[in-house]
Amino acid sequence: MTREFIRWFEDLEAEDVGLVGGKNASLGEMIRTLGDKGVRVPGGFALTADAYWEFVLVNGLREPIVRLLGELASGRQGLDLVGPAIGRLFDQARMPAELAQAVAAAYQTLSARYGVSEADVAVRSSATAEDLPQASFAGQHESYLNVRGTEALLDACRRCFASLFTERAIAYRDRQGFQHMKVALSVGVQKMVRADQAGAGVMFTIDTETGFPNIALIDAGWGLGESVVKGVVTPDEYRVFKPLLDDPALVPIIEKRLGSKRSKIVYGDGSAVRTVDTSEEERQRLVLTDDQIIQLARWGVDIERHYGQPMDIEWAIDGDTETIYVLQARPETVESRKLASALKTYALQERGTVLVRGSAVGEAIAAGKVFVLRNTREADRFEDGGILVTEMTDPDWVPLMRRASGIVTDRGGRTSHAAIVSRELGVPAIVGTGQGTSKLPLGGQVTLSCAEGSVGIVYDGRLRFTETAIDVDTVPHTRTHIMINLADPDAAFRWWRLPCHGVGLARMEFIINRIIQIHPMALVRPDAVQDQEARRRIGELTAGYPDRTAYFVDHLAQGIGMIAASRYPSPVIVRMSDFKSNEYANLIGGRGFEPHEANPMLGLRGASRYYSEEYREAFALECRALRRVREVMGFTNVVIMIPFCRTLAEADRVLQLLAANGLVRGQHGLHVYMMAEIPSNVFLAEEFAERFDGFSIGSNDLTQLLLGIDRDSVELAALFDERDETVKRAIKTLIERAHAKGITVGICGQAPSDHPGFAEFLVGLGIDSISLNPDSVIAVCERVAAAERSRETVALSTRETEALTISP
Repeated sequence: MTREFIRWFEDLEAEDVGLVGGKNASLGEMIRTLGDKGVRVPGGFALTADAYWEFVLVNGLREPIVRLLGELASGRQGLDLVGPAIGRLFDQARMPAELAQAVAAAYQTLSARYGVSEADVAVRSSATAEDLPQASFAGQHESYLNVRGTEALLDACRRCFASLFTERAIAYRDRQGFQHMKVALSVGVQKMVRADQAGAGVMFTIDTETGFPNIALIDAGWGLGESVVKGVVTPDEYRVFKPLLDDPALVPIIEKRLGSKRSKIVYGDGSAVRTVDTSEEERQRLVLTDDQIIQLARWGVDIERHYGQPMDIEWAIDGDTETIYVLQARPETVESRKLASALKTYALQERGTVLVRGSAVGEAIAAGKVFVLRNTREADRFEDGGILVTEMTDPDWVPLMRRASGIVTDRGGRTSHAAIVSRELGVPAIVGTGQGTSKLPLGGQVTLSCAEGSVGIVYDGRLRFTETAIDVDTVPHTRTHIMINLADPDAAFRWWRLPCHGVGLARMEFIINRIIQIHPMALVRPDAVQDQEARRRIGELTAGYPDRTAYFVDHLAQGIGMIAASRYPSPVIVRMSDFKSNEYANLIGGRGFEPHEANPMLGLRGASRYYSEEYREAFALECRALRRVREVMGFTNVVIMIPFCRTLAEADRVLQLLAANGLVRGQHGLHVYMMAEIPSNVFLAEEFAERFDGFSIGSNDLTQLLLGIDRDSVELAALFDERDETVKRAIKTLIERAHAKGITVGICGQAPSDHPGFAEFLVGLGIDSISLNPDSVIAVCERVAAAERSRETVALSTRETEALTISP
């Protein structure tokens, strides 16, 4: 059989994994099949498995490698001795003459293709068992960047061959069940992209934390992509909603999060690379423009469709030409293999002092003893089940990561080595904390929580938490639409597997309070803010925004967009802001814009606030955000809901104000709902029904106002009960009158989640939808299904009785 040492990428396809490894086969596959879709891949060639085996044969390496691996398997020598011993064999070996000539000739041809005498190339390892769906091999083998000249290239190839037998690679193959001497190592030689003058990063075509399949997740940093891949920096993070990318008029970017990006990898003198600090301007600026984000996401969709599975993609921007390239693509190895019906939830039962925050990896909670390690040589100090805290991880850390119950790193993002391996191991991690190694108490007890959205939190002490397993396949079907209440955009994707008909209540004020943090009028009229500390904090949060109102609109639109994406195309009912004046005053810069009210619960809130001179300009920002969500992002499933609308005249006024801000009821399919939470909404239900497309019952406020009880009163808590007959009669009346006018009625209050019988009562009234806290959905679905069956039985019995009565 003829040996083949060199294959050009364009001559490879996906089936060539056995010849050139998964990484190189994938590059060839993309060049051959996706070029017509605009996907750009730098050219190059691969040293085949034949080349590797030739290297092993000519240097007489097989016998000593087999002997050393046998000593490891028998326990006569440890991995710490066997790995370096095999490495020395490769160090002493030389590139066979025939192979060296083939590599040199291919390199000369590649250089000529790019019009240079010596091309700068990346030299990457590609094992013939690599990039399989069941194993990521993340960072197990070596890569070398900015390699120039034939001699440097040959040396880099030899070092890639040697990396097949590092301690970490040997250990990884043992765990995955691969036979060492049946795995070869191909080497990819690829023209470098001058990302050192621009930026690079990683893209997943699935949400890596929840398995939500409709998201492209992009991480980006300045300089060469190794800083992002290896978790050296905390990168920018972008999320794009894939199903709307086919419409060229839409820009469905639902998140842009600025990373610290404190360093970057650039070309060194001559060849090789070096790490330098980024400038303050680079740290405050996003790496990617909207056009680049969308282009990358569209390529991600094309690549995913071609391979038929979620993908992990490395990309880079050439600083000379501003052209984006895909450097490699491999199957995503964790979330795509999770059972869609499996859903395990964790919840803290108490809170403690917050020690550090970072990006959450996984959705679990862990508690344990803190072990701060600077390097793997300190592994002997680590105890199984502890919390591993370090600056960053690389493949050498994997044995320790397997023993940890939780992991914390100072640096890195969601696509860093620490994040990828933690997901594969099923260990919760918090990455990019910035100061975990200095802030966490050495030897102390902490609780690591990744169950509160995308921000992971480390609390002081061991806190109580619960773990609940849910099988969504067991949830019964109901005619009554079951929806969920959501506030935190980061939590939206956690619940995508729940069989719901949409979001019955998306609380805008959570986004304003937790994400935006600033009173909107302080952004509209910044000169009116007198508090110097507030001015300083506003400046920090809005850095990079010359127009500070754009900060509010961007973050509100992205937060709503994430919630809308989680249930698209099902309806997502977004309630306009419903803070009370005392709550608005607590926002940064808010005290100077809010009145002091004796009873804020009955004061300037809801509809009356929107047209008030004190807030009218801020309401316009809310409208701008919603128009962006619907018209620019494309989430036409978003429904607007007006809270606390006291009178018919007020309803007319708010609808006019919405229209003046470009949100016209009925235009572009826009529905406008009203919260039914005031007695006047019940008494004038028919009249309100002429102005709105639907009602959503707010049982908390309705109970408060019908019974005359402050819902926050501790003294009267025993009297506050949504099941009171007065409240139930009001709800019955509202549903009957609304249905008579042909509009739908749902409920988004707390009562159906808290009281089992209340959901059954609502089903008996024929309510159209019930919106619940996500963790209540399974139990309430079962009760609703039972109530519907009971109602059907009664109806059938009644019809049979009537039939008997009229029978001759």
